[in-house]
Amino acid sequence: MDDQPVLETRFNGLTHAVPSLPASWYLDADHHAREMREIWGHTWVYLCRAEELEGPRAFRRFDVAGQPILLLRDGDGVLKGFFNTCRHRGSVLCPQAAGVLKKDLITCPYHQWAYDLTGRLRATGPMRPVDGFDRDDHPLLPVAVAEWGGFVFANLDAEAEPFKALYGAETAYVANWPLEDLRIGHRFSKQLDCNWKIFWENYNECLHCPNIHPELCELVPIYGRAIMARRDDPEWEAHANDDAPHLSGGLRTGAETWSMDGAAQGRLPGLSDDDVASGQRYVTVMPSVFIAHHADYVRTVRITPLAPDRMEISSEWLFHPEMMAQPGFDMTRITDFATLVMEQDGAACELNQAGLGARAFTQGVLMQEEYEVFLFHEWIRRQLGEPTLSDGAAPSRASRRRVMPQSDQ
Repeated sequence: MDDQPVLETRFNGLTHAVPSLPASWYLDADHHAREMREIWGHTWVYLCRAEELEGPRAFRRFDVAGQPILLLRDGDGVLKGFFNTCRHRGSVLCPQAAGVLKKDLITCPYHQWAYDLTGRLRATGPMRPVDGFDRDDHPLLPVAVAEWGGFVFANLDAEAEPFKALYGAETAYVANWPLEDLRIGHRFSKQLDCNWKIFWENYNECLHCPNIHPELCELVPIYGRAIMARRDDPEWEAHANDDAPHLSGGLRTGAETWSMDGAAQGRLPGLSDDDVASGQRYVTVMPSVFIAHHADYVRTVRITPLAPDRMEISSEWLFHPEMMAQPGFDMTRITDFATLVMEQDGAACELNQAGLGARAFTQGVLMQEEYEVFLFHEWIRRQLGEPTLSDGAAPSRASRRRVMPQSDQ
């Protein structure tokens, strides 16, 4: 452990250069498998919107870190989650991608073992009773599930700390957004030739913004300074009360939202003037999703690892149904802008991955502005049980910066 504090206390930054994660952690198949087990196997992962799993006995099948998962609603519409595996000999229990069960039973298509919607084994098909077997000993294997704001999450660890306990403080910053009322208006997905951690590193710094995102920097002027928030500037106290966008982090003068022309399609009900003035607020649920909140819509960006050097990003744009029904509603001005930004980020991430294969390169270095990348790396180290580089550098600091009220940034 370094005896010198790593994080500045007067502003957001690192006190000195620190090493990044080993290059092998972005390339090695065995390490990738370890991350799937130890990180993705014990954290909350975003799966879908509640509208895609609606009503009693509705079900959907998912893959989380290579594990088959079945999510369903019981007869009262309560969300349940199980490994999609029959307790007899391990067959896939539900091969259909999605649907609605005809009755309150999940029946294995192989040998007809049947489970009720609590996961309890109710029947074993044509098999005769046999000594030493008790149905109560063979329920479906549960996974933890949670719903927040119409978002559905799962955790492979059935004993995981509840979602609300972990993220309640962060989600409070966007409490005015009518998330449960929003509906999916557009989707975008793309596979990238990069490790999933590279995408998160890119998300957690804006050193790349002036070069990679000229359109975004024009909309959010502070990004053009290669920083993300007011307190990223060591001299922020000199202009602490100046609300100029290039200092505060707000949108350019006259802009209302993230769109091609900065114009909004309206205003979501329930938002305060401060909510709108912030320009953007983020909720980050590591490692699977960040959710961007704007005046007229909400956007999710989900990260799915596919291999050590391959991942997928999937984005959803959520709008209020009444807004989408308005004459002249044009979501393309919004979706085209964010798609452009994601395409730019994707190209940069692939460039990063391509260089990591140089055998002489074993580890990078983080500079002052990359404090959130450092906090992300510390989070990774903690999840893997590896030594950290600092004491008390809580990864939640990164999350607070992205959802902090604008006046406090």
